[in-house]
Amino acid sequence: MKKKKIASAIGYKRGEPAPVLLASGRGRQADQIINIAHEAGIEVIEDAALAVLLDTIAKPGDYIPSQCWEAAAKILAFVMKTEKNAGSYK
Repeated sequence: MKKKKIASAIGYKRGEPAPVLLASGRGRQADQIINIAHEAGIEVIEDAALAVLLDTIAKPGDYIPSQCWEAAAKILAFVMKTEKNAGSYK
């Protein structure tokens, strides 16, 4: 049996207590999340464990749970560094 693709989108605004789950889905919804990110020029990073955890214990609009902070911080730091190097980080 083939596993369904899972995708989550997270965002962080300076001053907020934690990153927020923007979207999460499986199968076609996951494909849509990934396609929207690509179309918007947003970096897509694969972290299956984090995507499964977020899809299981959080819903869009929630702050991500504290057990996800370390993984999310690494992803956000990578994205910020990538954007800064590309000249698009503000």
